[in-house]
Amino acid sequence: MANSATTSTRVKLDERSPLPRERTPLGDPTWRYVGASNLEGLGRSDWEIIERQRGVFFKGRAARDALALLDTQKDDPSYGYHTNMYRHCLESATRAWRDGGDEEFIVICLLHDIGFTIANATHGEFAAALLRPYVDEAHYWMLRHHQQFQAYHCHDVPGGDRMKREQYRGHPAFELTARFVANYDQNTTDANYDTMPIEAFVPLVHRFFERTPKP
Repeated sequence: MANSATTSTRVKLDERSPLPRERTPLGDPTWRYVGASNLEGLGRSDWEIIERQRGVFFKGRAARDALALLDTQKDDPSYGYHTNMYRHCLESATRAWRDGGDEEFIVICLLHDIGFTIANATHGEFAAALLRPYVDEAHYWMLRHHQQFQAYHCHDVPGGDRMKREQYRGHPAFELTARFVANYDQNTTDANYDTMPIEAFVPLVHRFFERTPKP
């Protein structure tokens, strides 16, 4: 049984009024807050405020956040591969750059495994969903399915099915995906490869996300 002093202290703590909270600061001194803290309470003038300010707010943030998520893997250890996933992505993008790939393809190579640790089992779908508004349909399909195409290169995985990709043969993006995995994915954990630094790709990533996204 709690003593009276403990009980009294607990009552006093429980009965305290909530501490006042400040609104998140606005990103620009010329911006305004809307008039309600729930969507149903917003009127036409509130939505005009949101629409007017959101474009400026989002400018540059998608690229910033994508690069930051990639950067979280920078110092990860390896669990057996010769490089970690961060260096794998840099090598993939570097090879695409040196092979004359266009900017869209280079950025795809850089970010194709961006969800490797946070969504390992579905990291292909993760990257596909992130990049879908900015890439063509073939690249979107390639990102979604590249995990299954990797199995073709894994000869001795116990219980593995190397021919998983065959269920998709005949799809317009089949050969594109097979080439991507063969040339920029399954072979890009080489610790001796002279990868370009992330700084070389930052402008490409920003230009990529500055495109008008598709719905």
